[in-house]
Amino acid sequence: MELTKGGFPARYGGRLSSVIEMGLKAGDRQALHGTGSMGVIASRLTLEGPLQQGKSSFVVSARQCYLGALTGLVAKGRESGVPSRSGFGDYNAKLSFDLGARDQLYVSGYTGSDQFKSQRVSGNRTLDASLNWGNTTGTLRWSHRFSNRASAHTALIFSQYRMQVANEEASAATQNGSLFRLKYQSNIRDLAFKHDLDLYASERHQLRFGVQITAHRFNPSAVVTSSAEAALPTTTNQNIDVMESGVYAEDYWQPTDRWRINAGLRMSHFFHPQAQYLRPEPRLSVGYKLPGDWTIKGAYAQMNQYVHMLSSTGVGLPTDLWVPTTDRVKPQQSEQVALGLVKDFDSDIALTVEGYHKTMKNNISYREGASFLLTDDKARWEDNVTAGRGWSYGGEVMLQKKRGRLSGWIGYTLSWTQWQFADLNGGRRFFPRYDRRHDLSVVGVYELSKRVSLSGTWVYGTGQALTVPSSRYAVGVNNPDPSSAATTPFIDTRNVKDYGAKNSFRAEPYHRMDLSLQFHTRKKAWESSWELSVYNAYNRRNAFYYSLESKVEVANKPSKTVLYRYSLFPVVPSVSYTFKF
Repeated sequence: MELTKGGFPARYGGRLSSVIEMGLKAGDRQALHGTGSMGVIASRLTLEGPLQQGKSSFVVSARQCYLGALTGLVAKGRESGVPSRSGFGDYNAKLSFDLGARDQLYVSGYTGSDQFKSQRVSGNRTLDASLNWGNTTGTLRWSHRFSNRASAHTALIFSQYRMQVANEEASAATQNGSLFRLKYQSNIRDLAFKHDLDLYASERHQLRFGVQITAHRFNPSAVVTSSAEAALPTTTNQNIDVMESGVYAEDYWQPTDRWRINAGLRMSHFFHPQAQYLRPEPRLSVGYKLPGDWTIKGAYAQMNQYVHMLSSTGVGLPTDLWVPTTDRVKPQQSEQVALGLVKDFDSDIALTVEGYHKTMKNNISYREGASFLLTDDKARWEDNVTAGRGWSYGGEVMLQKKRGRLSGWIGYTLSWTQWQFADLNGGRRFFPRYDRRHDLSVVGVYELSKRVSLSGTWVYGTGQALTVPSSRYAVGVNNPDPSSAATTPFIDTRNVKDYGAKNSFRAEPYHRMDLSLQFHTRKKAWESSWELSVYNAYNRRNAFYYSLESKVEVANKPSKTVLYRYSLFPVVPSVSYTFKF
């Protein structure tokens, strides 16, 4: 896995954020190997070996978490707010074939899903909340080597993303129990073709060219019904088919031992049935090695993103819907500059200090009081959104010790993200939901002996910015037919919520400590270890989401609105056995 935060090479496109590139290794073509673990919370297993010795191989891997089954037995989904069912599972497979001295063929696939479900009972009312998401991918890749200086890589890629958020409030007093139901879902299916050509002019000079074409199919929807008598409305949107493509040229050059330059240009294109966009994306990153093992780095990048994320800003589970660029919604654009220093004190310790500034435009958000629901057959979801601009800037420092009896790192990031929309918050700037002021992580591994090691992790992060009502009051509804003097001027009262500035409520900060103690043994080709671990060691009840709910404290008295905090996991001790052969 490789993380690129600032100097984006031209081969990457389609997003404004950082890049995480993950590669699945090829299996061993000579002998069978395996590794796995069995634990109280989760288990995993990986096997690799030859299909035909020396010519083809396989690797398969699976993980499954069953913590939700345990928490469901303990909490039974009641007042504690502990999830009645939660967990994850994922499965990987890759086949590698040697087609000769110049050709390699790879077939790989992945599927995974995560789920969260919580239930709370208050009086005769039951509130259920669930969040499910997952990905499925498949790749066919062919690598061909023309010579020692030229090679090509061609791939066909399928991917499917799916997410669903659901909330339901039920009461034993109603006829069929249901009072309120909400369901958001977001599905994206991609079919992609990718071709890259690598040319090695010399050991210090490398050229890369490529093209990528992706056919996206979006299917976002939102469904709400407010009573048991009302039929569930059919507001699922039709499939939205669009096409995204890009071509790039990239040049990596090391003119001297001190200079490293990566320059490139990417041309991105987006096709919607009612609109087309063609945008250039220049990229440049430069590194210079100073005396004393210091290195200074600088980077500039223009990026375009043709996929938009619509996020809710209120309490409740996050309802992140992915929607495409259209004739009425322009692509997001950004310009980012970054500057950093790297110092290697010796072969074990490294220090990195980096700052960045990013400007963004054509960000989208819901209009005030709007949602993804469509109440008119002729309406479009674009009617409910508005566009604005944004800024993100900050700095980070990381000190890492790579080897020795004590290894680990300390990383801290200080950052600001702000948005501004003419139609939101009176035109004033505000912090979006995912603005995070402070982010701190401390990781350490200490070898007590050759067979015993102790490790620990502590993380801290500023809470999300949310919009929460500051007060609630009752308003009388005028009687439209006051024909009789005996008729009251008001026929009903409605509760109205009063909101302050947008996202002026800051959720509680997130922090957690994990500890583990490992005992290692090795006998010939078999390695194993026992691990005693504690997740969330000091039982921090971090907020997974908030919910505004009515609470009746005294019979026949007005109810109070209470802000409830739902946590995902308390302290979780575990024992696991890990093996490798």
